[in-house]
Amino acid sequence: MLLEEQRFLHEDLERLEQAISDRVQDDPKHVRLHTQLFKHLLTDPWIRDRLNRDHQISGFLYRIQEQSKRLLNIYHDTEGQTKEIQSISTGDPFDEFYKQLGDIKDYHRRYPNEPVENLERAYKRKALGEGESATAEVDKMFTGEESYGRFLDLTGLHVQYLNLPGIQSKRVTYLQYLSVFDSLVPPECPIKRTDKTNDQYFDYVGQLHSYLESFLRRTRPLEHLDKFFTSIEKDFEAAWEAKEVPGWSDESHTVGPTPPATEGTGEGIWCPDCEKEFFSDGTYKSHINGKKHISAAKARQAKSTGVNGTNVNGHNSDQSTAGVTKNLQERVIAEREFGIRKFASTLETIRNDTRVNVERKQGMTDRERQIELDAFFAESAEALPGGPGGAAEDDDSDDGEEKIYNPLKLPLAWDGKPIPYWLYKLHGLGVEFSCEIC
Repeated sequence: MLLEEQRFLHEDLERLEQAISDRVQDDPKHVRLHTQLFKHLLTDPWIRDRLNRDHQISGFLYRIQEQSKRLLNIYHDTEGQTKEIQSISTGDPFDEFYKQLGDIKDYHRRYPNEPVENLERAYKRKALGEGESATAEVDKMFTGEESYGRFLDLTGLHVQYLNLPGIQSKRVTYLQYLSVFDSLVPPECPIKRTDKTNDQYFDYVGQLHSYLESFLRRTRPLEHLDKFFTSIEKDFEAAWEAKEVPGWSDESHTVGPTPPATEGTGEGIWCPDCEKEFFSDGTYKSHINGKKHISAAKARQAKSTGVNGTNVNGHNSDQSTAGVTKNLQERVIAEREFGIRKFASTLETIRNDTRVNVERKQGMTDRERQIELDAFFAESAEALPGGPGGAAEDDDSDDGEEKIYNPLKLPLAWDGKPIPYWLYKLHGLGVEFSCEIC
C-alpha cells in the first residue's frame, strides 16, 4: 500500500507546515524583558511562552525531515509503485479493492487496541483544560536558578571546581567562579598540566562542556547548532595539528631526557623534586622530611627509570601503550577546554546577567526575596489565559488604556508606570519613621 502511505505522508507534511504557521502567527506580542516591577526579575512568563513555542516548532521541523526521508525512499522505489499500480489497473478493480479491505480488517482484528493517529488534532494547539499546560515542555527543561534560560546554573560545578587538585587551598566564591570558569590555562588557572590528566579533572571538564552545550540547545532550539559545533571541532583540529591550543603547546613531546627545570631566583635552596625554592635552611630541612617531598621524589625516580630497570629511552611496549593513552586523554581534555571557551564567549551576555543576578540576590534580605517571589507568582498568574490581565481581557485592554499592575504600591513615574524597585529602595521611600512620643 505504497500509494496510501504516500498520501498519508503528504498530508502529514501539510499539517506540520500549517501547525508551524499557526504558531509563528501567534507570536507572544509583549516580550517584556524589563518587567514593570524589577529590571532583573526571576523570570518572565512571556519568555517562557516564546521558548515553549520555539521548542514546538523545532519538534515539528524535525518531524518534517523524518517524514520527508520516508517519502523520498518511497519515490525512489519505482519498482514497488509500478507493481501496485499494475495490480489496481489490470483485472477487476473490485477484487483488488476487497483484497486490500480484507487485509485492513485482518490487521485490526489481530491488533484491536491499536490507536489511530488523528492528524487533524495531533498538531492542534491545546487549550488549558484539554491536557497538559501550555508550557509543560519548557517547565521540565530548566531549573529554578536558570529562570527559563535567562541565567546559568553552575552551583554544582562550582563545588566540583573547589575540590580539584590545586584549587582546594583557594577560596573562590560563586561570583568569582562565574568570571573564571572558562579560564583553564595558567596563570589564570592554578591547575598544572600534570594535574589535568586525573579522573577528577577529566569528569569536571566533561560535565561543564556538556552543561554549556545542553544550555545552548535548550535556549536556542531554532538555531542550527550542529553546524556551530562542527565548526568548533574543525577549529580545534587545525589548532591541535599546529600545536596552538592554549595550555597544551608548551611542553615538547620529543623522546629523550626531561630538560632541567629552572631553579627559581637562584638566591635560595632549590628542591628539584617539588620544583620549589626555599630561602631558609630550617624550612628546607623540614620540607625534606615531609610526605609531599617523599612522594614527589618517588614519582620523579619512577619517571626517570623504567619498571624493569631500563631507561626511558628504551623501547618498552607497556610504556609506549601508556604514552599513547596519555596523549589521547590529553587530546580529549584539550578539546573540551577549547569548546568551553567557545561556548562561554557565545553566552557572554547571559553570563553577565547571571553575575548581576547573583550579586543582587546576595544583597537582599529574606523579606525582599519573599516580596520578589510574590510579585513573580502574581505576574505568572496574570499571564495565564483567563487570569487577571490574561487572554480573557486582551480585547478590552486593547480598546482602552493598558492596565497598570502595581501590587507593591510603588510611586508612579512621569510615564504613568511604577518606578523600579531598586530606585524605590535607593531613595529610602520604603523606610518608616515611628514617632517615639506617640
